[in-house]
Amino acid sequence: MTSKRIALAVEYDGAGFCGWQRQPHCHSVQAELESALRAIAQEPVTVYCAGRTDTGVHAAAQVVHFDTSLDRPLRAWSFGVNSHLDRRVAVHWAALMPDDFHARFSAIDRSYRYTILNRSTRPGYQAGTLGWERVPLDATRMHDAAQVLLGEHDFNSFRSADCQAKHARRLIKRINIRRVQDRIIIDITANGFLHNMVRILTGCLLAIGRGDQPVQWMGTLLALKDRTRAGVTAPPNGLCFLQPRYPDEFGVPDFENNKAQPWHP
Repeated sequence: MTSKRIALAVEYDGAGFCGWQRQPHCHSVQAELESALRAIAQEPVTVYCAGRTDTGVHAAAQVVHFDTSLDRPLRAWSFGVNSHLDRRVAVHWAALMPDDFHARFSAIDRSYRYTILNRSTRPGYQAGTLGWERVPLDATRMHDAAQVLLGEHDFNSFRSADCQAKHARRLIKRINIRRVQDRIIIDITANGFLHNMVRILTGCLLAIGRGDQPVQWMGTLLALKDRTRAGVTAPPNGLCFLQPRYPDEFGVPDFENNKAQPWHP
């Protein structure tokens, strides 16, 4: 039978999972999704994602793909799979893709958002999805400091010691920091990210927002290429992988801007 390539957009709450990637010693989002897909396919299914997320990090529209020779309606790969998933994980849509589509390698860029609750009292019911800073933050200082990161640079100062990437050069296309009432929102888009890169950047920006470091500090760290000189790593709960972006030819929707979603025949 002819193999088909199916893409899914997956939302998940990263709390309680040891990140995206399947691991032998703990339960991952990948393992949860593959188990649900196996229940529909009645055979093992391996999924490939646009970008791996760490323990405790969330996703709004993680795009994955898998190959199958089974003839199932697309509803089976969305609504059917959802019926077998942990309630913290949900498939938004399923779409048939051409054979040359790859969730990771076809992506043009990826976007993350870190949300910080900036008030004197800690969060309650949203604690799992927000960072928290009790000291007043200056979002304008943070935004101005971050603009030095735009473009292609060596981001060695902003990756963890466990990062397995072959090199630290990445291209940041957009970074925007704004205040919305009592929240500071950090949006960043790049062609790719290093291990803990967004969380380390956020930790540095928090120091600048509090006034502990000057606006120029971010540029200094970038030039030093030394992780030991940068700030602390922000906790994972405030970080969400928003979505990847693909060439228009693949028809993958823009989830963040609420453009048309693939329908389910």
